[in-house]
Amino acid sequence: MVLNWATHMDYDGQNKSEKLSHIIVVLFGAVGWVVGYINQQFSHTVIALTIGVALATLLTVPPWPMYRRKPLQWRKVQSNVSEKGEKEAAVPSQKLKKKK
Repeated sequence: MVLNWATHMDYDGQNKSEKLSHIIVVLFGAVGWVVGYINQQFSHTVIALTIGVALATLLTVPPWPMYRRKPLQWRKVQSNVSEKGEKEAAVPSQKLKKKK
């Protein structure tokens, strides 16, 4: 059984993914800090931050379709290269090899 899963993100999707992960982690960290301060329990802060990191990982690491909306348009391969162009590219210039 072959699964046809996309395993890539485009550049715009990578940018969105990074911003979203930063927002989630900072938001959960701030809320966790406030809750931990009110309850005087550092463990509440750590738990909230761990939940935020897990949520950010789940939402931003897999290549969800929302991160693949603007794929790059690659140029087509040019197959009609002239023989003269190939020879000039392969052989270095004779001017560089002159000795006095």
